[in-house]
Amino acid sequence: MSPTSEHRPTLAELERGLPFAERHIGPRPDDLARMLEVLGVDSLDALAARALPDTIRDDAPVGASLPAPVGEAEMLAELRELAGRNTVTVPMIGYGYHGTRTPSVIRRNVLENPAWYTAYTPYQPEISQGRLEALLTFQTMVSDLTGLPVAGASLLDEATAAAEAMTLLRRANRSTSPRFVVDADTVAQTVDVLRTRAEPLGIELVVADLGDGVLPEGEFFGMLLSYPGASGRVADPSALVEAAHGRGALVAVAADLLALTLLNPPGEFGADAAVGSTQRFGVPLGFGGPHAGYLSVGQRHARQLPGRLVGVSRDADGHYALRLALQTREQHIRREKATSNICTAQVLLAVMAACYGVHHGPDGLRDIATRTHRMAAVLAAGLRSGGVEIVHDAFFDSVLARVPGRADAVVAAAHDAGIALRRASDDEVGVATSEITTVAHLHAVWAAFGVTGVDVAALDGDTADALPAGLRRASEYLTHPTFHEFRSETALMRWLRRLADADLALDRTMIPLGSCTMKLNAAAEMEAVTWPQFADLHPLAPESDTAGTREMIDQLETWLADLTGYAAVSLQPNAGSQGELAGLLAIAAYHRSRGATDRDVCLIPASAHGTNAASAIMAGLRVVVVGTAPGGDVDLDDLHAKIAEHGDRLAALMITYPSTHGVYEAGVRDVCAAVHDAGGQVYVDGANLNALVGVARPGAFGGDVSHLNLHKTFCIPHGGGGPGVGPVAVAEHLAPFLPGRTPRSDGGVGPVSAARHGSPGVLPISWAYLRMMGLDGMRRATLTAVAAANYVATRLREHFPVLYAGADGTVAHECILDLRTLTKETGVTVDDVAKRLIDHGIHAPTMSFPVAGTLMVEPTESEDLAEIERFVAAMVSIRGEIDRVAAGEWPAEDNPLRNAPHTAACLADDKWDHPYPRELAAYPTGVTPGVHDRKVWPPVRRIDGAHGDRKLVCSCPPPDAFA
Repeated sequence: MSPTSEHRPTLAELERGLPFAERHIGPRPDDLARMLEVLGVDSLDALAARALPDTIRDDAPVGASLPAPVGEAEMLAELRELAGRNTVTVPMIGYGYHGTRTPSVIRRNVLENPAWYTAYTPYQPEISQGRLEALLTFQTMVSDLTGLPVAGASLLDEATAAAEAMTLLRRANRSTSPRFVVDADTVAQTVDVLRTRAEPLGIELVVADLGDGVLPEGEFFGMLLSYPGASGRVADPSALVEAAHGRGALVAVAADLLALTLLNPPGEFGADAAVGSTQRFGVPLGFGGPHAGYLSVGQRHARQLPGRLVGVSRDADGHYALRLALQTREQHIRREKATSNICTAQVLLAVMAACYGVHHGPDGLRDIATRTHRMAAVLAAGLRSGGVEIVHDAFFDSVLARVPGRADAVVAAAHDAGIALRRASDDEVGVATSEITTVAHLHAVWAAFGVTGVDVAALDGDTADALPAGLRRASEYLTHPTFHEFRSETALMRWLRRLADADLALDRTMIPLGSCTMKLNAAAEMEAVTWPQFADLHPLAPESDTAGTREMIDQLETWLADLTGYAAVSLQPNAGSQGELAGLLAIAAYHRSRGATDRDVCLIPASAHGTNAASAIMAGLRVVVVGTAPGGDVDLDDLHAKIAEHGDRLAALMITYPSTHGVYEAGVRDVCAAVHDAGGQVYVDGANLNALVGVARPGAFGGDVSHLNLHKTFCIPHGGGGPGVGPVAVAEHLAPFLPGRTPRSDGGVGPVSAARHGSPGVLPISWAYLRMMGLDGMRRATLTAVAAANYVATRLREHFPVLYAGADGTVAHECILDLRTLTKETGVTVDDVAKRLIDHGIHAPTMSFPVAGTLMVEPTESEDLAEIERFVAAMVSIRGEIDRVAAGEWPAEDNPLRNAPHTAACLADDKWDHPYPRELAAYPTGVTPGVHDRKVWPPVRRIDGAHGDRKLVCSCPPPDAFA
């Protein structure tokens, strides 16, 4: 403000500075005014009145519990105060979670690098080669260490990976038995999630003590062994595996990857699958998550593998290229027949774990494992020297000590010394060593047990290893050059930079993916993720140590409940898919509590996300599809017909609002009322919540339950396909059925993820976003997103038909561009347009969902007008090229669209026999002198996915494969 301005800012205004919302929201006031002028309205409120139906607008103070916004400094100060209420101890609890060191080069270049954390799932593989190579490295690492040839690109955590393995073994086995045997020496969180997932599928879980090597009587289709066991015990599982196979059962093994550097891998003793966590490979504890689970299988089960699988293929020039293989987005193709409802992974964490393996290499990992084991062996020997009984003679890193009646006293004494141990029972204490354990920690633990005066050097020399000789690993692992070439930090830094440069993330361009909400992940929001007070908390730490994190979680749950109009929220689901499942399980449990056990029909519109149908099946419900009206709304006549047909069997309706077609359906209250009148419940999918926050609440216009996507609406970054957080929000009558809130014996629903709060390590991001935005900022963000989508639709409508629109031709926060007629007339497909956008340096919108042959565009509120105009200009340019194909100037099979994307190598080739110039291929809209060149050079040309599926290769190929 100039000195001559009439208004002089107050000191309070000056001290407050620029509100965070002004940083988060892209369009400047003048730009927003221009956008609104194009839309024919004079304000965001006027746009809301035009676009949103009166039936959903909520005049109540939406989100009243959200405090007035603060700036970045104030928000960080509040977070530091919450962090200060946590007490970080040395984590020697174990039980599936271990202390680890994130190498600084990985923390700085991956976890804190927006080139990695702002990327999306690699559905455009030509501009995702870096992430795909890192995930292929992850798969290779897991495959090598488990001894099984095919590993997925990560799952959500160890417990859900075990559940996915259970259902995989059931699909893969011809056995008609419903029984699945679980080793009693398995961590409790895995058993609990297995129960949650087994019950609605009719799987009978048999938890059996297999310590004596004897299987339970009767038939069973599968078995899960733990190696090492939850107690720390290491035993040879080969006889049990052989016996199970003899009974016609398949076997999965929950294995510690670090232990497998020293122990025989599951694949070598006949296991059909291996599951576990890669957390101890450099991924912070984070109070339980996010962590990358893993699942590896034998070759014959590769096509049953759930989730993501990176495979090797070739591009248009025959060069090596990577892409997602086989079941890419299978939920949207197979819906209720999908093998799983998983539609994301834990990519960012899997990348970190893979980089940890590359950083240390096989020798380094073996050294870490050896040191960890020796610490445990010496610890046990010291306890024995003081008269403490050690329960197991063979163990890797977890020592179980028997102290009759003294467990609480020992744990308390250790805690006073700054060390957290595990109270296994009144009489037993578990102690786990790790990469970060020191000799000083051993002395502190001994002292807690009442053992003093231990001569560590002498004890070390006299103490043998505690691993059975017959289980010592002899086979090699991590033999690929990738795990040997980057020993120096310089080399590793450059490898990571090369991979990042092979990707296109939000740090370089808008990613206008419909239904995905790729908005700003502000640096201030991300800052607290690596603070030790949040990052280094063990999920089983005493409540007194975690007061700050739990208060943050309580506040976030309250704010989210208020913003959505519900009574309660659980942050436990660690992905949107798990939030969907939790919501449907709550509905099913509610009906059971009322004696309505026959209510098993779930109505799902044909346009719904494919995960909806897959989740319904996993919740034990039957899917009945409801048709779509010509305007994109739910077909009300078909809905009423289906309600009448299924009557007393109706359990729920799942709808997405605004609809997956990108419109606010005016009749949504009538839809909800019809379902309620029939005794059903309404599930409102929160995937499109970015069009509602601050202006309407699903819990107020008829929803009984919703899942929310914190990795969409509330700014947790997508991380290349994970982490995700999918809280479930419910009305008051469903609150007792939130996951883990009420005991199963009282009709409650069990946990849906391993940790009590899912992925609390990334929750400071959403907390910070809400704290800095406030209610007014959230409302502005929502309406700016709606304005941006309508601006794109208006600017492009004359070039590409907008498939669906609501009142006065408006859309919600996304719009669908229809290319089907153009494809029929010219042969140019949505794939051609998507790949040509790469030549413009822009990530493509969502392709062929929810309607084949279309592009769904969601600009979000964070993109400024210049970037939106760049996208519009690219699409207009592409339409001009389509017209030239239509006019016969270029052949349908040889034009800039069909040949896109163009690499620098193909343009530099001496042979150029295309009917368009190289300059047009490289620079579709030309280069303006004096303007920074934003050219993005894709590393590969269009990839042949079918070739890679026919010849499936899902681990790093040897160097001679490139000859």
